[in-house]
Amino acid sequence: MPFWVSSLPAVNASLNGLAFVLLVVGWVLIRRGHRDAHKKTMLAAFGTSILFLTVYLLYHGAMVHYTGEGQVKFQGTGAIRTVYFVILISHVLLAMAVPVLAIMTIRRGLKQQWEAHRRIARITFPIWVYVSLTGVIIYLMLYQWNPQ
Repeated sequence: MPFWVSSLPAVNASLNGLAFVLLVVGWVLIRRGHRDAHKKTMLAAFGTSILFLTVYLLYHGAMVHYTGEGQVKFQGTGAIRTVYFVILISHVLLAMAVPVLAIMTIRRGLKQQWEAHRRIARITFPIWVYVSLTGVIIYLMLYQWNPQ
């Protein structure tokens, strides 16, 4: 497999980590009343997540092309295997909701529908943060702590 393909999981973990940091910074900014900085930071988090999704799809497509399989199997055993799959399943299920929730939240913010924006953001934010953070944890568990 080419080096560029094998490098993509680390790129994706970095993008997830960056999205996590941007989300937390955006939350702190709005709590302090910095609406414009909050807007820019949250749009940067969204852009980072879009880039993540693009690289994620590229990686899995390249994996199928070069190996015939679109995924890497987790090698851990025992309790760590159970922990990994609990994290992975919750991550995947919640990750499916993030694009829709993020778009709804951003749209309401851009239209200055503040109350509606706040209501949906209270749902979107913790899910998006969880998905970003668990993306990094999954990378560490799959590629660093229990490598192939």
